[in-house]
Amino acid sequence: MIPGMNPRKMKQMMKQLGMDIRPIEDVKEIIIRTDKGNYVFDQAEVAIMKMQGTTTWQITGEPRFEEAETVIPDEDVSLVADQAKVSFEAARDALRETKGDIAEAILRLSS
Repeated sequence: MIPGMNPRKMKQMMKQLGMDIRPIEDVKEIIIRTDKGNYVFDQAEVAIMKMQGTTTWQITGEPRFEEAETVIPDEDVSLVADQAKVSFEAARDALRETKGDIAEAILRLSS
């Protein structure tokens, strides 16, 4: 709302403009998933705004970012294990630490 403006007058103006804003009550959590990770809103206010045939969802809150776990193909693990002459599990751990970087994993295990 606009500070200093009468809420009743504001609703009237919004109705004249064809705007309809409705809050969603009791929102527990919102997750926005991306390839790099997830934006998680634990405490958020959500409102649906309809104006001129368009629906907009508004999220107000502070997200935390959770990085996506790197998917490591078994072929990469085998390659690192063979090159560094270590176990499959050690190779997988090294690849996780290097976020899937094969060369870096081999170097770490070889030194």
